[in-house]
Amino acid sequence: MFAVLCTLSLVVPLFGPRAGAAIAGVVLLGAYGITDGPLFELLAYPGDYEDARLYGLITFVLAGVALGLMATAAAMPVTVFVGTVLLVGYGNLGEQLVRLRTDHDIGRVAAFCLTATVAAVAGQAIAHSFVGAVVSEPPIVVFLATSGAFLAALLRDVLLRSDDPIVVLSVGLLLWLLAELEPTISAGEIVVALAITVALGYVSYALETASIAGMLTGILSGLLTIVLGGYGWFAVLISFFAIGGLSTKFRYDRKAELGVAEDNNGARGSGNVLGNAAVALVAVLGYAASDAGFLPREPELFLFAFAGSIATAMSDTLSSEIGSVFETPRLITTLEPVDPGTDGGVTWQGELAGVTGAAVVASLAFALFPEVGAVGAAIIVAAGIVGMTVDSLLGATLEGSLLGNQGVNFLATLSGALACALLVVSVAVPG
Repeated sequence: MFAVLCTLSLVVPLFGPRAGAAIAGVVLLGAYGITDGPLFELLAYPGDYEDARLYGLITFVLAGVALGLMATAAAMPVTVFVGTVLLVGYGNLGEQLVRLRTDHDIGRVAAFCLTATVAAVAGQAIAHSFVGAVVSEPPIVVFLATSGAFLAALLRDVLLRSDDPIVVLSVGLLLWLLAELEPTISAGEIVVALAITVALGYVSYALETASIAGMLTGILSGLLTIVLGGYGWFAVLISFFAIGGLSTKFRYDRKAELGVAEDNNGARGSGNVLGNAAVALVAVLGYAASDAGFLPREPELFLFAFAGSIATAMSDTLSSEIGSVFETPRLITTLEPVDPGTDGGVTWQGELAGVTGAAVVASLAFALFPEVGAVGAAIIVAAGIVGMTVDSLLGATLEGSLLGNQGVNFLATLSGALACALLVVSVAVPG
């Protein structure tokens, strides 16, 4: 029934926005008026029983109406609107069908992503055929569908089932942005990109370096980075995921004894991944937007911001994971000895590991991007050290009172990105 209701989004390209608004109005009135009985049981979210109202369905339809308004009154393509609604509705159907046979997490997520991708591709194709718009290249259609499917699966994993309206709006806005950037990719390239990111994501889950949410975040991040940046950008990003993930396993038993080990047996979740990689993703989007002419800045500036943020993430992760096994950390603000795991505590071993991590990122950037050069590589190392130091200072002063660990990671990577970009602007970097 949920999938059938989502299929009503096809009314907009078939009969126009007024017919779509009328259908939405009828569904909203019906949802508000149904308070019990078999239909209520069929459509109710878990939280609807307390108030005897189908508030979950009502908010979902309102989210669809909001996207519909963007597609009719704003510049959102109708194909994105239809593809998004069908993606969520049929992805949910595929997941529930698999859940009837198994509770295996990977099977459930795979079913959602596959069904959602097929539905989104079909929805875009059907909408194109009725609104007379220029048909996007098939690889772009698949890219939009898979990106939306991975984002929806991620949000559904970390949010409640009743938060589907948030999923619809988030996926719709992401696909709108990606469609506007008009990336260029061939059929072979999208197949290879999907194969690489999905395979590496599954390996990270199988090795217990990432949770389901962390795996999905990594896959989505990698896919966007490959398509909007390139394989060089992806190599820099994956170096952090691989080395950072494995570093959590370094002397894990010793970290557990000291009480500083990562939870969930070292598997990193979406919050940890996004805290370290969100700034890098924004830099990738900024690069694509600048390359497409939407931003006045040179695209290369976003490359350095990207590298600076990854250098920071690598430095901070290695300094924490390696330095935490030593029992003589000192608080960075006062140099007083503190217990292992104290926020803002540093060791010389950890600092050395952090500098090495920044150097690894800088070396990769130097090898992969001719525009970086020797001076640019030195700037990336410096930015990584700046970001690592900011992370320790925030940990010693604000973490626990005003900021959580993910907030500290985000601000640290932001400082590394800004430091790298500012240094590049102030220093002539030969290519």
